[in-house]
Amino acid sequence: MDATLAPRDPRAPGQFGRAVAVPSSKQEEAKSRWKEGNFNVYLSDMIPVDRAIADTRPAGCSDQQVHNDLPTTTIIMCFVDEVWSTLLRSVHSVLSRSPPSLIEEIILVDDFSTKEHLKGKLDQYMSQFPKVKILHLKERHGLIRARLAGARIAKGSVLTFLDSHVECNVGWLEPLLERVRLSRTKVACPVIEVISDKDMSYMTVDNFQRGIFTWPMNFGWSQIPQEIIEKNKIKETDVIRCPVMAGGLFSIDRKYFFELGTYDPGLDVWGGENMELSFKVWMCGGEIEIVPCSRVGHIFRNDNPYSFPKDRVRTVERNLARVAEVWLDEYKELFYGHAYHLVLKHLDVGNLTQQIQLRKKLQCKSFRWYLENVYPDLDAPLVKASGLLRNVGLAKCITVENTRLALEVCDVNNKHQQFNYTWLRRIQHGELCIMPSGATVVLRPCRAGSPSMAWLHRALVALQTQLRDHLVTERLQKSACLEVGPSHKALRVGACDSTNPQQKWQFGSYHAD
Repeated sequence: MDATLAPRDPRAPGQFGRAVAVPSSKQEEAKSRWKEGNFNVYLSDMIPVDRAIADTRPAGCSDQQVHNDLPTTTIIMCFVDEVWSTLLRSVHSVLSRSPPSLIEEIILVDDFSTKEHLKGKLDQYMSQFPKVKILHLKERHGLIRARLAGARIAKGSVLTFLDSHVECNVGWLEPLLERVRLSRTKVACPVIEVISDKDMSYMTVDNFQRGIFTWPMNFGWSQIPQEIIEKNKIKETDVIRCPVMAGGLFSIDRKYFFELGTYDPGLDVWGGENMELSFKVWMCGGEIEIVPCSRVGHIFRNDNPYSFPKDRVRTVERNLARVAEVWLDEYKELFYGHAYHLVLKHLDVGNLTQQIQLRKKLQCKSFRWYLENVYPDLDAPLVKASGLLRNVGLAKCITVENTRLALEVCDVNNKHQQFNYTWLRRIQHGELCIMPSGATVVLRPCRAGSPSMAWLHRALVALQTQLRDHLVTERLQKSACLEVGPSHKALRVGACDSTNPQQKWQFGSYHAD
């Protein structure tokens, strides 16, 4: 049902999701107001708060049936200094396009906004809708903890989290609740469509997209390859397994959410919470699905209009590092290898005891299981290179003799010649690492976060491409390279020379450049 299919004013700007243009006489005013929300606030205010939008669902969605005993849901929208018209449009879209019997309540969580219109004026406006409740927080919590404040007072069987700058489309809610009804450990996500930040038009997106991440845990969208669609006969209306959810818009069984421990309370403000919850759901027995028959438009902004307690980048990096430490097992080296500056500054991620104990209590599977069963197409080699470490000039290989290093005839079956080049830039033999000691080179027990054990090789020698095949130590102030000594038996470090073949090294196998 959609109460806006016959809108009050069909000719109003932006009606049916159409683009709107700023009048030429108002260009300066529109430009000056952009910063209020980091989108075209002037146009948002021109558009009706209950505008109609086109039904963008794939053909066949409107014919699908759902059970008549779907669970009720609490809608939770958190905001801080949200634009008035945008917040109202978000709420109206829920009220207009959701069966009233399924909405237990809408909780608006005001995360200590500073704008006056989000206090008494908002309370007064929403008082006309008995199901809308407003929770004004007395201090700034950040998105993650603000959501938890809303979840704690929610009465619905299902929690549905939405951002405060969205427009829910026709029939958006029922398919989400149907998936949760089917299994309480399913987390259902709508297809997130685009409301233009520039002209406020509502635009559909390609079907068959799923949420993924690349190292170091950067969220993104990826199209399912056409051959997979054809091979598995995937239809436009079929739900899609999703390795990682976007995190802003989803439905989850309320009791299940609390059984999972909600979000890690050590995460600050915003960022990384979608990774944490995604890993937790998949590895602890649940599933995340994108439901193509549920569509919600969202204004994507280039920047957050609100402030972070520390700066945004540092907050998100620390959050992601907490997630890596708890959930990635041995694969956390890939995270740190791609975000190596975090190693150098010895990032403090805080106390993780509670989260590690929770993972044990939930009897969650390993990250390796997640890679093999949920996200097998993620490129995740445990080391950058491995095998023999051969000197190009002498065609001999580094060998460990007791705890000393020597050069011997290469033998692929000799376990004393097996090395790994790790994501943390170490040349590792078992638990021992090669490191410079004065002009010589020694083997020492590997230590976490020790730059003195790091060597640059291949792509890491980005600024000195002529040294790609060298092993350049990071520790010394001037570039120094691993080389063969005059006896042709010992190793040492010397001034890097791009023409010296006895400073060039090759690993047996390269898994990532």
